[in-house]
Formats: sequence, C-alpha cells, structure tokens
Amino acid sequence: MTNDRLEALVYGSALALIIGWVLYIGRGVFVPIVFSTLVVYVIVGLTRVLKRIPYLGRLLPVQVRYALSVLVSMLALAVIAYVALANLDRVMSLAPAYQASLLGSIQKLAVQFGIENEPTWGTLRQVLLEQVSLQSLVGSTVVLATSILGSLIVVFLYVAFLLLEQRAFSAKIDNVSADPRHAALIRQIIASTSDRIGSYLALKTFVSFLLALLSWIIMLLFGLELAAFWAMLIWLLNYVPYIGSFLGVLFPVTLAIVQFADVSTVLMLLLALTAVQFVIGNFLDPYLLGNSLNLSPFVILVSLTVWSGLWGIPGAFLAVPITAIMAIVFSEFTGTRPIAVFLSQSGRL
Repeated sequence: MTNDRLEALVYGSALALIIGWVLYIGRGVFVPIVFSTLVVYVIVGLTRVLKRIPYLGRLLPVQVRYALSVLVSMLALAVIAYVALANLDRVMSLAPAYQASLLGSIQKLAVQFGIENEPTWGTLRQVLLEQVSLQSLVGSTVVLATSILGSLIVVFLYVAFLLLEQRAFSAKIDNVSADPRHAALIRQIIASTSDRIGSYLALKTFVSFLLALLSWIIMLLFGLELAAFWAMLIWLLNYVPYIGSFLGVLFPVTLAIVQFADVSTVLMLLLALTAVQFVIGNFLDPYLLGNSLNLSPFVILVSLTVWSGLWGIPGAFLAVPITAIMAIVFSEFTGTRPIAVFLSQSGRL
C-alpha cells in the first residue's frame, strides 16, 4: 500500500511539473484564453446581479440582461485600452516638467545633506545612460502598448465566440458521456464554478470600480497629473491580492513626489488614498464578497507566487480565480477532495 502511494505521489509530481512547463512555454496562447473565459464569467455574474435588482431585475428578460452585461464589459475593456494608450502621449509631453521637478528635489536634498556640488541633468543623464538605453526603453514601451492592444482584440474575439458557444454547450454536455450520472456531475461542477466565480468577479469588479472612482476624485482634488490612468491602474491592481492595494497607493504617490514640491501635499495624498483603500478593503469588500471562494490566505499567497512565476503580471491577476476553479473541481472527486480541503480556508467544502 505504501509503495502504491509513493508511486502515485511520484507520478502526480511528474505530471504537475509537465503541466507547469507546458503552461510556462505556452503562456502567450493560454493567457488570452483564460482572460476571455473570466470575462465571460464576469458577464454571467453581472447577468445574475442584474436579476437580483428589486423589481427591475424580474422585469428584464434574460436576453436584455445578457446584452447589458456584455455592453458594460466591452465598454470597460475599451476604456482600459483607450486610457492606457492615450496616456503614453501624455507622459511624453509631461516628461520635461517632471524632469525639472525631479532635478529640483534632488538639488534640495543635496543642499540639505551638505553636498557641495549640486547635481545637474548633464551628470545625472550621463549616469542614467550608462545604466539604461533610452532608445530601447521607448521601443519597449511602444511594443508593450501594441501588445496590450493586440491582446485585447484577441480577448474580444474569444469572448464573442465563447458567448455564442453557450447555445450548444448544454447539448455538448449531454453527449459527452453515455452515463447520465457523469453528465449530471459535469453540469454540477460547471454550475457551481460559474455561480461562485461569476458572482465573485462581478462583485469584485464593482468594488474595484468604486475604489478607482473614489481614488480618481481624490487625485483630481489634489491636481495630480494622469489621474485617470492611475485610477484605471488602481482598478486593475485591486484584483491582485495583498500587494495590489500597496501598489495602487505607491504608484500615484511616487508621481506626486515628482510633481509636487510640497511634502505636506504628498503626505495628505498618501493618507487620503490609503484611507480609501483601508475602508473598502476592510469593510465593503468583506461585506459584499465575504468568504465566497473559501480559499486559505496562505494558499492565495502561494498561488500568487506560482502563477506570477508562470505567466508574469497576467498570472498575478488570474491567480485567485484559477485557484478557486481548481478547488471547486477538486472538491467534486473523491481522489482529489483532500487537496480541495487543504486549499480551503476552514477545511469545510
């Protein structure tokens, strides 16, 4: 019996390594597909949320709810692409002002620390160019922007065809196995996954949008440049567990240090953004989402590390939904049920 378990462990570890290697080398193919699947989950989740609206939800036909959900999701993706691309030109136009402000800050620090020779852009530029190729940096930025736009177009296409596939999906499940019990199990797994992941993503999208909106208002009141871009980034980073909230404050505050010469203004902006993150992250987010995915915090942290290592930044955004789907699927089979128990927060499935 011991040898059988050891053999199963060795085979399972080898299979996991093979799957990880395939996922790593095929990330360019898999990432858009997974993103598209999650967008469909968001659309399905939004459809369910619309149905729960008092009075109005029951009056709206399911086709209308789907149409509204698709429209909102596609508009959100279009806005993200537009804001990201539009702000590239904005950054280039503001670069000289940032350069002058940064030089002034460095020179003030040099005076405070008693450095006799204040640095100039000539010396700083020489040091910078020794470490970084400006031409390659600009080229990389353009390539990144083009890659983002191309990926979004692919996601649009995948989402459209996945939604069309839903019409025949039920018939495919019926024909996937001659045993009605197997088909019923597959339906149960898909329904459970769709309900939990869809609801989670829909509510998380709403919470992230509210956080981005409040942060955008705060940054506008302070006069921070690129407020719309930072708000969009805060919206996206809120999907990344733990470090997303930290980065959502760090990036705009870093720009504020360059833009504003007044330290008190930077500190007030830091406190305001942190307060919004704290209130939404510790009160509104748990109230709306609760423990909907039933994942251990340690498992979430490990999944964030693993999927970031496999797929980079996209993996950080996809880590929680992918791990939740794995836990739901594992919980439905006797052989993998212990894995689902260890992935869960409370040990109860």
